[in-house]
Amino acid sequence: MKRFFDSELETFRSDLIRMGEVSIRQVRNAIKALVEADVGLADQVIAADDELDDLEKRIDNEAIRYMNLRAPIATELRLVIVGMKASHDLERVGDEATSIAKRAVKLAAEPPLKAYIDIPRMAAIAGEMLREAMDTFLSGDIDKAIAVVRRDKEVDDINKQLYRELSSFMIEKPGNITRALELMFISKSIERIADHATNIAEEMVFLAQAQDIRHLDELKKSTRPDGA
Repeated sequence: MKRFFDSELETFRSDLIRMGEVSIRQVRNAIKALVEADVGLADQVIAADDELDDLEKRIDNEAIRYMNLRAPIATELRLVIVGMKASHDLERVGDEATSIAKRAVKLAAEPPLKAYIDIPRMAAIAGEMLREAMDTFLSGDIDKAIAVVRRDKEVDDINKQLYRELSSFMIEKPGNITRALELMFISKSIERIADHATNIAEEMVFLAQAQDIRHLDELKKSTRPDGA
């Protein structure tokens, strides 16, 4: 039987899903601004960061109010706690997108150091991870959540490869240093976005099964958190 204040939890869920959609859009637009040297789009990304900040505050306020007034049962309490943690990760995703956009503005004033192949590929994976992690919030699909956690290594590997390549550019020609460093920072931002997606996926496992897999590396390698 539904509790009479379930509508409050639905509002909480809706705000979190909205925050996920905004953060994914921010990452996509930041990378597009970089690749297309679109300063106007980069400025839009920077300006839109306030929307994520406002959503995080709203979610926190909704969660605190719910816990204070509604004496949530265990499953509801997990939902509220996980939602608050996920909103923090999504806000940080927005911060990283803003950082990428600011660097895209700087790089737009100069010719590209190299073709933008690895960075968009990294960002596409990180964006997919973020979307899949948020999808599990609605579906409760633990297999999908574990798959997100396991994909984090893909982004880490591309980031390491790109660092090696950009380091060689700096050694070969000192004039490349400024642009190479900007691209390194962008690559690191994308790697962090993937980390935040991983955090959200791990929290979704906790939401569904009340099991904390954050530091269980062997468990993450299995298809399901119970090792099946």
